[in-house]
Order: sequence, then structure tokens, then C-alpha cells
Amino acid sequence: MAEKGDCLASVYGYDLGGRFTDFQPLGFGVNGLVLSAVDSRACRKVAVKKIALSDARSMKHALREIKIIRRLDHDNIVKVYEVLGPKGSDLQGELFKFSVAYIVQEYMQTDLAHLLEQGTLTEEHAKLFMYQLLRGLKYIHSANVLHRDLKPANIFISTEDLVLKIGDFGLARIVDQHYSHKEDVPELERPS
Repeated sequence: MAEKGDCLASVYGYDLGGRFTDFQPLGFGVNGLVLSAVDSRACRKVAVKKIALSDARSMKHALREIKIIRRLDHDNIVKVYEVLGPKGSDLQGELFKFSVAYIVQEYMQTDLAHLLEQGTLTEEHAKLFMYQLLRGLKYIHSANVLHRDLKPANIFISTEDLVLKIGDFGLARIVDQHYSHKEDVPELERPS
């Protein structure tokens, strides 16, 4: 079974070494393909987003997304565990040397779009999800970030405990008078 998933990863050009196994398709983000996998080192299921770094524009978008997701840490935001290069190598601030980056993040069982396709939510579920969505948005906005692609497919839900998390920050922007999106220097370190 794991061999089938590993073959799938090869078809999509995933090159993360032997640490990740049992790849399954999850969907497409704004800037890349997303597969689920099992992280053998951390003993957990994760979502892995592959971002191609083919030109200056894709590099700029990837740097922006990485900087933003590392800035956010909240119960209603998908957690990012790490950002890796080819063969699962650590980027160590040297994203410019690679043609691809992998964002390893928290795995969520479904998204709001799939949940809504199954039928109408109960009033209790709608209230619970709306509360969590607004809570996450308040945090994002307090961090001076605008998501800019908030839709049911980017709102993820854990079916085990009904926790909602906002994800896919590929189109997000920082709104800060002291920040310029034209900066070319990558800042891959998590702020203190």
C-alpha cells in the first residue's frame, strides 16, 4: 500500500527522501499541489504542499507565503511544522538555491466545501464553525495579514473534534506600513 502512495509522489514529482511515505492526493493550493503523507520521524500524518520555484515571480510568491505562515500561530490556523527542500533537506534560509520547496503542515481530514456538499449543516455546527472562523480571522487580522482567498475549500475541519482551521495563505499579504512586498531578502526565521 505504501508503495502505491510512493509511486503517486513520484508521478507528481515529490522528492522528499525516505522520511515521508503513504502519499495520497488532497488537492491544489494557490501555489502548489498538496498530498497527505505519513512523517515517519514525527510519527504523524501531515499535509505536504509542493511549491515550484521556477522563476523570480514564483520565488517571490513562495517567500511571501512562507514568511506569512511562519508568522501565524493560533488554534484556528493550520500549523506549519517545517519547510523543506528537495530530498527533505533543510532550507536554512537558502530558498534561492532550490527549484522546489515543500511546506509540511498539519493534516486536516476535510474542508468546509466537502462538508457542505454532503448537505446542510445543523444550526449548532454552523454556529461552532462560524465562531472558530471569526476567531481565526481576528487573529490573522491582528497580525496585519489579509488572507485574500478565503473560501470553503481553504477552511479545513478536523472531523474528530470539529476544530476549524484556516489554511492556504498563497495569496495572503501583510498589511503593515513598515513592510514592503518588494523586499528581495528572504526572512525564513520565525519571529521571537
